[in-house]
Amino acid sequence: MSDTITAISTAPGEAGIGIVRISGDKSLDIMKTLFVECPEEVRARHAYFGHVKDKDGSIIDEAIFILMKGPNSYTGEDMLEIQAHGSNVALRDILRESIRAGARMAEAGEFTKLAFLNGKMDLSQAEAVIDIIKAKTDLTLGIAESQKEGRLSQAVSSIRLSLLDILAQMAVNIDYPDEDIEQETYEAYITDLRIALADVNDILRTSTVGRIAREGIRVAIIGKPNVGKSSLMNALLGEGRVIVTDIPGTTRDTVEESANIDGIPMVLIDTAGIRETDDTVERIGIDRTRDALRESEMAVLVIDGSKALDEEDEAVINLLSYSGKDRVLVVLNKSDQGAVVDADSIRAKLPNAKIITTTLVGLGALEGSSLVADAISEIYNIKGINVRESTIVTSERHIAALEAAADNLEQSIYLLEDGEALEITELNVHYAYDELGTIIGEAVGDEIIDTVFSKFCLGK
Repeated sequence: MSDTITAISTAPGEAGIGIVRISGDKSLDIMKTLFVECPEEVRARHAYFGHVKDKDGSIIDEAIFILMKGPNSYTGEDMLEIQAHGSNVALRDILRESIRAGARMAEAGEFTKLAFLNGKMDLSQAEAVIDIIKAKTDLTLGIAESQKEGRLSQAVSSIRLSLLDILAQMAVNIDYPDEDIEQETYEAYITDLRIALADVNDILRTSTVGRIAREGIRVAIIGKPNVGKSSLMNALLGEGRVIVTDIPGTTRDTVEESANIDGIPMVLIDTAGIRETDDTVERIGIDRTRDALRESEMAVLVIDGSKALDEEDEAVINLLSYSGKDRVLVVLNKSDQGAVVDADSIRAKLPNAKIITTTLVGLGALEGSSLVADAISEIYNIKGINVRESTIVTSERHIAALEAAADNLEQSIYLLEDGEALEITELNVHYAYDELGTIIGEAVGDEIIDTVFSKFCLGK
């Protein structure tokens, strides 16, 4: 008989409902022990309302009891959910009584670990559960839901199936060689392996979007003083987070705020305007601007488009040019006052930059922030992606396995092209097959499994 585990599955704090979850062979016995009005015959998947009692028979709280029989449950075992009021005290007391009745305290992620071990989901789907729980934006949630539904699993399994067919053909040729392998047979292997490699690389190419969804983007907003950096920051945040005045040098330090822009999690960094100054405090702020630019993934350069570029603008452009940033958005502000700056001249200095013209104050701020958000989505190729119908990889563990599989497939193709024996080539194909298997939980050791589920919260 396996252990019966229990934990509080809802977050700490006051709420209308809180849930204590129990999984294991003793689930029904615990229900009969704790449920005052428990019937003689408990029907699975029926809600029973009554009271929870402690060992002395005192009432802890009103609650709803729901029993789910394995294997038709989340964990694949018998499960019990006790839905009481969301009181930390009541839930703690119910948890204590469930332990007293024969359960033990669950480890972090143990319910989902049981679901994986009992074949209710593969490892990539299990990892998607924690991504759903931690999702901060619609983009993140959509990708996690897609993985939970098995899109990544299906794509990986399809590639593994094609590799398994190649391995079977190779085994036949190795074990039963009637004659030397003909050249067209090698070419057939090479063609099939190239198709598999292309499929692996197609998934790998989604890792940029996946990483952005999971980790977000650090965006440094830079420019000379009083060009509209703080106005842009406030417009993107939808609130007056940063002080805005007509006085140059108002922002004298970096200001960081988290934002959700078109579903993309971002950290926006409003920076001090870059210029020559004798003010010690402002000079420190400018040094921090340079640090923020160096540490950011993307830069948004704000320029007053109603005035010709001056030396301070040129200095900022040169700083950006030498920074090596490959993702740059140039915002020509104050378009309502007439466009003076020649976008082509900026593009000549920053050839990879995307340039938009807008207004970041007054009635134009909302439209301006929308244009900036659209431009950022376009720069990262996120605009228009239907994440719930796409195969997108987010996990560093998955990316490492895909890269290893791609390396082995490339090596096997090279060996075949070089006329190497199938016995040697087959090893690389097998390694690729195994690496892909680690994504869905095949051929993985306890250490990887424990590491994956250690990231979960209690009760899930």
